[in-house]
Amino acid sequence: MRACAGMTAADEDDGLILAAAAGDRGAFGELYVRYARMVHGILLARVPPRDAEDLVQEVFMSAMRQLRGLRTAAAFRGWLAAIARNRAIDYFRGAALRAPLDEATTREHGPRATPQDAFLVLDLIRGLPEAYRETLILRLVEGMTGPEIAQRTGLTPDSVRVNLCRGMKMLRDLLGGAQ
Repeated sequence: MRACAGMTAADEDDGLILAAAAGDRGAFGELYVRYARMVHGILLARVPPRDAEDLVQEVFMSAMRQLRGLRTAAAFRGWLAAIARNRAIDYFRGAALRAPLDEATTREHGPRATPQDAFLVLDLIRGLPEAYRETLILRLVEGMTGPEIAQRTGLTPDSVRVNLCRGMKMLRDLLGGAQ
């Protein structure tokens, strides 16, 4: 879908959402392209990295099945984020059935972890309050810009800036203590 003059990204997304709700698989595919990083970031803030990608697929399959029931296109962003958060909760409800190896145990048998180790940093980010955790992962792991995070999540640009600033300060403090 090409943007017309004066059409915002949110307006373009709304058109895709309405088309996807009407059964347009191409429009839904474009929504996947636009929102997969956000969903992945939300999941990565909560579940082991090895499972996040599969869960992204599950979130979008669930969204595709339920999209017709969405009342307004404007609600899509928050609705999709809620599906991702709920899927992460469900992941841990079924964790007893999977009984995976603990990632920390797996890493202990490899090279000695340093504060620069991506898994250690990810674990530290996961220990932050939820607002900072999601925003930092969307920025640092998914590579989204502040305006992209605001547009995709529905947060205000000021909230994103505050969350990033406070989250980075907390992360720096934790990394300083981890050395």
